[in-house]
Amino acid sequence: MNRTLVIGFGNIYRRDDGVGFAVLNALRERLGRPSLDEDQDGFDDLGHQVDTVILHQLMPELADDIASYDLVVFVDAHVGHIPQTIHEEELAACYKPTTVSHTLHPCTLLAIAQEIYSRGPRGILLSIRGYDFDFGLGLSDRTATLVPEAADRVLALATGVE
Repeated sequence: MNRTLVIGFGNIYRRDDGVGFAVLNALRERLGRPSLDEDQDGFDDLGHQVDTVILHQLMPELADDIASYDLVVFVDAHVGHIPQTIHEEELAACYKPTTVSHTLHPCTLLAIAQEIYSRGPRGILLSIRGYDFDFGLGLSDRTATLVPEAADRVLALATGVE
């Protein structure tokens, strides 16, 4: 089995934007590991066949971490411009400009790892439909119902049962 890193990213204090956190904890439950608390990121628990981390946003420094994995699954929320409630996208390493200076697209992170370490993992973006991005903790009911299916899909990707 390949080594896999699952990165959930988004703002847990903006309701459905925190779906990555919920999917990661559902995945950790399936892997027999304790859930992460809101103040934990998972970096102190690396070293498994399937590792999980949660972040507010992606940063270039993560290239060092992802370069040692075979597969990186990015889990994030999306809005209505994508028709599927759970959307899976194979990522190619590329530099993708963003409209905000403090954000980084997953394919850009893959490109940085490839450029610096001459090795980039396979990348997949799994995005889950969000409906409520207002301030507050907790997912909307509509997004919460998608978490088990998304966690099952991440587990299938991580274990090679596609």
